[in-house]
Amino acid sequence: MGSHDAAGFTVALEWMRTGVWDLNGWQLLLFTLALTHVTIASVTIFLHRHQAHRALDLHPAASHFFRFWLWFTTGAVTREWTAVHRKHHAKCEQAGDPHSPVVFGIKKVLWQGYELYRTECANAETLQRFGHNTPDDWLERNLYSRHTWLGVVLLLVLDLVLFGVIGLTVWAVQMVWIPITAAGIINGIGHWWGYRNFESADASTNVSPWGVLIGGEELHNNHHTYPTSAKLSVKRYEFDIGWCYIRALETLRLASVKKTPPKLAWGEVRPVADERTLEALIANRYEVMARYARELRRVCRAEMTVLRVRRQDLSALKAARRWLHRDQEQVPDYAQPKVAQARATNPVLDKMLTMREELRALWLSRSQSREQLAADLQAWCRRAEESGIAALQEFSIRLRAARA
Repeated sequence: MGSHDAAGFTVALEWMRTGVWDLNGWQLLLFTLALTHVTIASVTIFLHRHQAHRALDLHPAASHFFRFWLWFTTGAVTREWTAVHRKHHAKCEQAGDPHSPVVFGIKKVLWQGYELYRTECANAETLQRFGHNTPDDWLERNLYSRHTWLGVVLLLVLDLVLFGVIGLTVWAVQMVWIPITAAGIINGIGHWWGYRNFESADASTNVSPWGVLIGGEELHNNHHTYPTSAKLSVKRYEFDIGWCYIRALETLRLASVKKTPPKLAWGEVRPVADERTLEALIANRYEVMARYARELRRVCRAEMTVLRVRRQDLSALKAARRWLHRDQEQVPDYAQPKVAQARATNPVLDKMLTMREELRALWLSRSQSREQLAADLQAWCRRAEESGIAALQEFSIRLRAARA
């Protein structure tokens, strides 16, 4: 081999090692995280909030960018993702839910969530029933849906050209990012562990109040409470970075928000609860019940203080307090005896829990007229204000000031 050949071979080896873009370790890490963040932003804005729930409209240019990027970095098919997610909401925590930890167990969803997703994608009935109104243009039919593998292969080639051998690691991180964060963490931990702002009818939780790493999708309980909202944060301490991107797209006239979480308004206290109070209660029932839960926790703390001063047994109340504000069907079997014991030994809490169920029944009723429900709400407020329980009295008076 001549000197020129040897030099050329050395250059080729160096190119294969470093690629055409020689970044140091920290730069490469930041670049990789930036790309994965664009991918999660594409999932939450385009697939989730725009396609699955129609919470916002996107300009065709923005919509196509997200569609291309997801094909290029994940091989995701819009119709498949949308259909599986819509079915998850339709069958949440029941038989037929494609990826519920309640159905499959947390370990399976956490570690095999992507396999569960792929299995459901192969279900033609799911795609037909839940995959409507998704892109069906020439590009979708002939490239994005037909050649799902091509985008990620092109991404691999690009990573190798840019970074050399280490580009394979960059590509691998990009490939596992969505299966781990979306299929595992959001679908798994987001229905198993975390805090709940609202008593939605499922087991959804907020994994973190700072939705940065997963684009705001960590606020999963908020989403299941208001699934058609483009904004996932509802509390002052919560941050939805996906919503920040949507607002930026709105400023650029590339997006138009259709719905955000309702806000409970307040006015003068009405003499009695009327149909307008009923309307406000039903429209903002999750927020109303969250306020009721705060009152329950306050009363529970007061009761525990009294028992502590009297040197009485606190064990039943301690064991039950986590579940006192939950809907009865959401309380697990092992906790129900503790709740029953706490209610039997604490008449104030028992009364508040009874009144909670009666209040909740107002919007669960399907047979009573609007006038009858308003009369029932008036009777509920009257009983609350005559109960002699300060927390109930204050809550009822506040409720009569609610506006839709």
